[in-house]
Amino acid sequence: MYTFESRVRYSECASDARLSLLGLVNYLQDCSCFQSESLGIGLDDMRRNHYAWFLSAWQIEIEDLPRFNTPIAVSTWCYGVKRLLASRNFTISGQDGTPYVRADSLWFLFDTKLGRPIKFPEPQMAYLEDTPRLDMPPTRRKIDVEGDFACAPALTVTRQHLDTNGHVNNAQYIQMALDALEQTGQALVPWRITVQYESMALLHDTVEPQVFRSEGGRTVRLARPDGEPYAIVRIEVRD
Repeated sequence: MYTFESRVRYSECASDARLSLLGLVNYLQDCSCFQSESLGIGLDDMRRNHYAWFLSAWQIEIEDLPRFNTPIAVSTWCYGVKRLLASRNFTISGQDGTPYVRADSLWFLFDTKLGRPIKFPEPQMAYLEDTPRLDMPPTRRKIDVEGDFACAPALTVTRQHLDTNGHVNNAQYIQMALDALEQTGQALVPWRITVQYESMALLHDTVEPQVFRSEGGRTVRLARPDGEPYAIVRIEVRD
C-alpha cells in the first residue's frame, strides 16, 4: 500500500470550506501518480517508453468531506490484474483514522505510439500486492442509460481541462457532470459516483451533457455531437 499525507488546502475547497469533489478526485489520481514515481515507473518512464495508464471506470463512495486545513492520508493499492485490466483501490482518511472516501477503479495500459491497449509488461507488475480489495460492490465497466433526458449547455474543451496525455483529465469529466446537474436544476449531494470512460475528448472538442433520471440519483452522458459518449457519470444519493 502506498500512502501520502497532506492537509486540505483552501484552493481545494468548495464554498462550504470542505474539500470539493474535483479536489477529492485529484487527490486519488495524484496518489497513484506518486506511487508510480516512487517505483521508478512514473511520467518520465512513460514518455520514454511511450505508454500511459488510462482509467476505464471509477466507483467512489463518500462518507464525508474533510474541512479546510484537516490533515488527511491518501492511500492506494493494486489488488488484481486480469487480462488487460488492473484493479486499484483508494482511501482518504483523517490522520486520526476517520474514514472520508473509498474508491475502486479499473485501469488499462495504453501504447501511445500504437494507439491501443497493451498487455502489462513485467515492470508494471511492481504495483500488484496482496492487500485485499475493499468491501464494495463490483465496479461495472458499463453504465446503462435510457429514456428522456435534459440537455445542459454544451461546452468546449479548453487547456484547463487537459492533462499530460493531451486529453481531458478523468476528474474533469466528473466536474462537467456535476455542473450539468446544477445547470438543469438537479444538483445532488453525492454519496456514490460511478464513471464509465469511453473515448478521449481533446482540445476544442465539443461536449454535450445529457442528464437522465436514474434509480437513486441522476446519470449524465457527456456526449460528442454525434451522440456517442466520451464518458457516462452516475451520481447516487444516500438512501
